[in-house]
Amino acid sequence: MDLERFVADMPKAELHVHLEGTLERDLLIRLAERNGVDVPLPEGGFTDLTSFLAQYYPAMRALVTEQDFFDLAWGYLERAAAQRVRHAELFFDPQAHTGRGVPFPTVVAGYRRAIVRAERELGVHADLILCFLRDLSAEHAMSTLMEALPYRDWIVGVGLDSDERDNPPQKFAAVFARARAEGFLLTMHCDIDQPGSIENIRTALTEIEVDRVDHGTNVVEAPDLVDLLRERGIGLTCCPISNGFVTDDMKATEIASLLRSGVRVTVASDDPAYFGGYVAENLVALTRAAGLTPDELVQLQRNAFAVSWLAPFRRDAFLAELEAYAAAAADA
Repeated sequence: MDLERFVADMPKAELHVHLEGTLERDLLIRLAERNGVDVPLPEGGFTDLTSFLAQYYPAMRALVTEQDFFDLAWGYLERAAAQRVRHAELFFDPQAHTGRGVPFPTVVAGYRRAIVRAERELGVHADLILCFLRDLSAEHAMSTLMEALPYRDWIVGVGLDSDERDNPPQKFAAVFARARAEGFLLTMHCDIDQPGSIENIRTALTEIEVDRVDHGTNVVEAPDLVDLLRERGIGLTCCPISNGFVTDDMKATEIASLLRSGVRVTVASDDPAYFGGYVAENLVALTRAAGLTPDELVQLQRNAFAVSWLAPFRRDAFLAELEAYAAAAADA
């Protein structure tokens, strides 16, 4: 099998990608010049989550106008179309922008305009997921949720990202309860090899009762939680390449083990402009590291569509595309 061709042509869903993490260097420079903003260029060399975030947030200062946010999302969506991503659920961090004076409507309108155009011109369907920054206060998160309510038709769910240290899920329990009451679906980053990883995953699953978990690979350390994931059909959105930057390996063995045990593991790109791989590259890297079979690659995509927040009619249509692709590949 030509692995790269098989992956490239396979219909895919990507459920864990940060729009601000798709800010490629050439676009960053162009936006900074357009807005007259002095922005430090990321240098790489990340050794952990903290060192990554120290370069990630300053780069966002180049994003100022609605057109900037459109250009950022459009750039990702064009790359997604080229990798045959049929559906993407896109994280965005409004607090990183509103905190420096960019209005919430400016951010969400730019992203939304790109999403509408991408479905029409590229054949890529996408939804937005608003992420709260966990190293800010719960009160700030709640006020951001209130700002999002007029746009609930544009935002399918809410998540939680940024520095997990000393910022456990229960800090935001009231915010997530209000978000669920307002009709949003819930996900939450449980990052790799962080202090209290298992306790945070347990809280997210049993107290916050999230619909999905982002990263979460440390769950292999708690068989009862693995059973819970499997019983509830809850997905994990894993990002192998970024794992290898912020920890000592990409957790390929753990991801493959979870997949083979029946957990609905998915693979995505996280912050591809910083980690050097979009979803196809992540799938290829994981396959080479863990020895995945073609059937397992297809199962990863079945999982992604199954745990996506698509309307059932769209999910069924995309799954039918995937099954037709798998059948044709098997007959080739």
